[in-house]
Amino acid sequence: MRSLTFVCCLLVLVATAPQTATGQAASATTTAGGPDEPSIHAVYPDPVAGGDEGEFVVLSAPEGTDLGEYAVTDGDSTAAVPNTTASGRVVLSTAPNRTRRLTDRPVVGLDGHLGLANGGERIRLQHGNRTVDAVRYADPAEGELGVVNGSVVRWRPLGATDRPVVRAAGGEVRAFALPDAPATPLRPIRNATERVYLAGYTLSSDRVADALVAAQRRGATVRVLLEGDPVGSRTATEARTLDRLTDAGVSVRVVTGPRARYRYHHAKYAVADRQAVVLTENWKPAGTGGNSSRGWGVVTAQPRVVAGLNRTFQSDAGWQDNQRWSTYRRGRQFERGEPATGDYPTRFPAESVAVQRTDLLVTPDNAQRKLVTTIDDAEDSVDVVQPTVGDWDSPLLRALRRAGARGVEVRLLLSDAWYVREENTRTAERFREWAERNDAALTAKVADPDGRYEKIHAKGAVIDDERVVVGSLNWNEQAATENREVVVILHGSDAAAYFGAVFDADWAAGGFDTPVGVLAAVVGLLVVAGLAARRVSFEA
Repeated sequence: MRSLTFVCCLLVLVATAPQTATGQAASATTTAGGPDEPSIHAVYPDPVAGGDEGEFVVLSAPEGTDLGEYAVTDGDSTAAVPNTTASGRVVLSTAPNRTRRLTDRPVVGLDGHLGLANGGERIRLQHGNRTVDAVRYADPAEGELGVVNGSVVRWRPLGATDRPVVRAAGGEVRAFALPDAPATPLRPIRNATERVYLAGYTLSSDRVADALVAAQRRGATVRVLLEGDPVGSRTATEARTLDRLTDAGVSVRVVTGPRARYRYHHAKYAVADRQAVVLTENWKPAGTGGNSSRGWGVVTAQPRVVAGLNRTFQSDAGWQDNQRWSTYRRGRQFERGEPATGDYPTRFPAESVAVQRTDLLVTPDNAQRKLVTTIDDAEDSVDVVQPTVGDWDSPLLRALRRAGARGVEVRLLLSDAWYVREENTRTAERFREWAERNDAALTAKVADPDGRYEKIHAKGAVIDDERVVVGSLNWNEQAATENREVVVILHGSDAAAYFGAVFDADWAAGGFDTPVGVLAAVVGLLVVAGLAARRVSFEA
């Protein structure tokens, strides 16, 4: 229906014209024992510590396994497991006290010496003279855990999560766009009485700080987790905001240091009592303050989504790669920032919309894989809005081109912010040239804010007028495989209609454009119509 409407509009216009990665995979060989025997789940051969102190092997043990019958060997040295009964994952180490600071799983101290070579070697799990399991690893990176996955070892930062997609039953959510509805993402925080867990990249908004301090004074547990080293450095305004929160008793921590599991903590969400906010914007005046950026967001009370975000926050805030803001800021200098003071109209007020289901995704665990599948399943249309996109051959951009090549109408809207304008102009032109060469129904353009916002910072998509993607993920390989990001997929035509209207308005403001395939079809219709008109005129 949208394509038909688009063609009709075009005819009128003509007539009236003026990148975890979880690490590199190393070859592995595994000889598994029976189903009632333990197996090697992972190896950690190169800790971030002098002398590799704390290195370990992880076993996966069936219920009630007596580990005292087993030993671990590298062929040169052997370490026996003491008498202990275990179930599930258990960590074996010759330096158990050190290792307990690196993992929250049960740690068992080995009897004897075992050194895991940094250059790689073959580790065997022995039961008497019999090899129960064996794993060969190669080229580990410092501070990474090698997880056995079939015939390969996949390396990922120690402590990195491996979460499945969380699926929540339908209900009603609150959809909003920024800068139009800046009060909406703050309302759950302002109403919270029990807890507020706020995760972000940066936080410099007085409005957000006011809401957090007020929640703290009401007796709620308030915790904030941010990126320690944002691109371009932290501003003095943000430092003062975080000082104020700390002075008020709010727990503020930043992700930083050699044990950081993710390149950037870039997720943008909050858990407030039994509600959650997921959005594309930073907690600053330009974003949630409504003073600059086009953003998308959603407020939901779906229990599984709220619980999933709570688990993500607890995992990230509880790991060893973050520290108190008061400790981090000592001796640091902060940059002077330019305040965002824009004032924009409310054309898209927040709206409650029904959803059939909501999927909660996180990176690097599962989001890119799920988004690629979602695009590959598209049948009619894919509308994407991004500040900028990554490499031409990244999985998400390849998925967009596959969709356009099979006739799905693909539109990609990019930001015109001064720092990405030239790059995005080249990207849009490359997509259009590719579409022309391949007769694909795909086009891309750089947005024109037209006084409705300053720049695009939204990261989302509307697919088949039935699904909506909203979250912090920039569509590039680094963000998808190295950052902590949070994304939701809303299933339902009501949610798609809301965000689709926002996208259509922003697309239309960018000037006239159309996919090459559609344009060719319309030109054909015009030619046929012109010939028919000539014939009618002649016969008359």
